Amino acid sequence: MRVQHALLTSLVLSGLLAACGGSSAPVTAPSSPAAAPASSAAAAKPAGSTAASSSGGGVKLTGAGSTADFPLFTKIFDAWGKQAGGEVNYQSVGSGAGIEQLTKKTVDFGASDAIMTADQEKAAQAAGGEVVHIPVTIVAASVGYNVPGVDNLVLDGETIAGIYLGTIKAWNDPKIAALNPNAKLPSTPIAVVERSDGSGTSYIFTNYLSSVSPEWKSKVGADTSVKWPVGIGAKGSEGVAGQVKQVPGGIGYFEYAYAKQNAIPTALVKNAAGKAVAPSVTSSTAAAAGAAANMPKDGKALIVNGPGDGTYPITGFSWILTYKDLPDATKGKALVDLFTYTTTKGQSFAEDLVYAPLPQQVQDLDGQLIKSLTIAGKPQ
Repeated sequence: MRVQHALLTSLVLSGLLAACGGSSAPVTAPSSPAAAPASSAAAAKPAGSTAASSSGGGVKLTGAGSTADFPLFTKIFDAWGKQAGGEVNYQSVGSGAGIEQLTKKTVDFGASDAIMTADQEKAAQAAGGEVVHIPVTIVAASVGYNVPGVDNLVLDGETIAGIYLGTIKAWNDPKIAALNPNAKLPSTPIAVVERSDGSGTSYIFTNYLSSVSPEWKSKVGADTSVKWPVGIGAKGSEGVAGQVKQVPGGIGYFEYAYAKQNAIPTALVKNAAGKAVAPSVTSSTAAAAGAAANMPKDGKALIVNGPGDGTYPITGFSWILTYKDLPDATKGKALVDLFTYTTTKGQSFAEDLVYAPLPQQVQDLDGQLIKSLTIAGKPQ
């Protein structure tokens, strides 16, 4: 089997991109782009996509959405394709675009780090019926920064909110200094970077800020796209990571795997227990474990700022989005097999790619959700 996959997706130059809300049109990358975390076997593929292909001409499936899921999906879909003889082409275009493409029925499934809104579900219902949210991984929205000489930076929710509200403007601000008494903080201006596209990672990040800052909640709120008070926009986790890496004084949020791949320092963030915790597989697992015992039957759980000393607070689930009825019998059977593999055997790839595997309780719930899907109007 020949594996096709791109290691880079597009980055956005400072100030040149307005919020695109899910456009998947290619853009020009700057000279030093951030790399998307790579799986072990890769060859050329158009930017922002990954495909597991079969020389046997098996079923071809298409998906689109979350950039945070892209590195993990690359590995899982490749492995599934080798086992099942099928092909998955997944476009890393952002959660908002994934929801849009699922609604327009231009893909077989979507992927999102955000729960669909009531209006989005209503639109999907009109287009193709009920949508099911299947949790597939746990996303840690790391806060990366570019301040040479400063290691193990500690931030809390109020300070991060202040930075993104524009009230904290320099790295030696007294509020940052109070959290880092032994650090030599420069007077460098803070260069805020945020997502310009509809983003599930933004959904996790802004829900976290809304949970810890009344001012943020009242002035900005939480959504996949918000009106950012300050900063420059970039497309995808890879775009934000690239800007932070290039711009002195930069700060931005992106899936933790991108921080590891690009050697970008990440802040320790004070959690609900008052402990400063770094993003990691362990701290993300702790966040998911706290929610697993009380997961709603529909799989839609928001877990930011969860309890526990070891919990990283800016954490959330990511979901595969699929219509409950899969109208094409051949594709439907392949999709059920793909979803099952992704939420069970595919979880074995998570830790090596710096993702937290789903707790067993969530895998069990996924099994029930997948079993509820119908194929061409009939139970499986």
